[in-house]
Amino acid sequence: MRVVRAIRGGMKKSHAARAFGVSRTSIDTWLQKVELGNINSLRSQKRGRKPRCRLAGHEAATAVRLITDRCPDQLKLPFVLWTRAAVRELLADRVDVAVPVWTVGRYLKRWGFSPQKPLRQAYERDPVAVKRWLEETYPTIAKRAKRENAEIHWGDEMGMRSDDQAGRSYGRTGQTPVVEKTGKRFSCNMISTITNQGRLAFMVFKERFTAQVMIAFLRRLVKHSDRKVFLILDGHPVHRSRKVTHWLQDHAAEIELHFLPSYSPELNPDEYLNNDVKANAVGRQRPRTQREMMATVRSYLHSRQRRPDVVKRYFKAKPITYAAA
Repeated sequence: MRVVRAIRGGMKKSHAARAFGVSRTSIDTWLQKVELGNINSLRSQKRGRKPRCRLAGHEAATAVRLITDRCPDQLKLPFVLWTRAAVRELLADRVDVAVPVWTVGRYLKRWGFSPQKPLRQAYERDPVAVKRWLEETYPTIAKRAKRENAEIHWGDEMGMRSDDQAGRSYGRTGQTPVVEKTGKRFSCNMISTITNQGRLAFMVFKERFTAQVMIAFLRRLVKHSDRKVFLILDGHPVHRSRKVTHWLQDHAAEIELHFLPSYSPELNPDEYLNNDVKANAVGRQRPRTQREMMATVRSYLHSRQRRPDVVKRYFKAKPITYAAA
């Protein structure tokens, strides 16, 4: 292309051949291609044999289907996650093709796979119950709430420990950074609810989560609500305890509970608040005492109460969009 530009600029072919160290025949060939409008043929091409997939089309399709629908241990492979080594073993076992790890990486990229942090899902999860919840149960609850002018809250509780650690820190290669924290172990608990309008209610406590604690939180929730509350929770034994049930019967005009399918935390938007608190209020702090830890968590939750736009964004996660409206 430089030769063609030079000749078009007025340089003679003989001078161009000497200046660029090429033959007159090559120059004539290049000029002819340009005149025919095929200038892209002058671009340098990758030399050597073109890469070729050693798998037939149906073999590649089988591998993609197995990687998408199964885990390695379900196929009796000695791996938990789909790594390049696991896929190499799969190819050797199912289609009798032996390829190096870096070739497996090229195949995975070509098939549209990328390394990702997997989500956890319990074996006990019932997909039929989840489908029923998404298509029947929750839409019915939402219609009732609208008809009765009730407010839907999503609730959950969690425990936090002083030795929780979140995030990463830069350090010199080969020298792992050291973060000084207290050697004492202490913990606290939190129960909270959120709505898709950005409302957040919470209670931080140090005792064990019991029916008395649950009732105390429900009293506070009802006291600060000017509408009836439809509270959606998981199937924790405390939520279904006799004391809580009796209390709810006495306050049926103010609040009622609904329960998510078993082993389906991904359907609860409040789990995203829990992750937020653990990552930013606990995991990135260094509390020295339980009191300091509880104060930090309360302060962080108060800041979230003042940011309903942040709370609303929890409902934009793909598994939760059904609850956003």
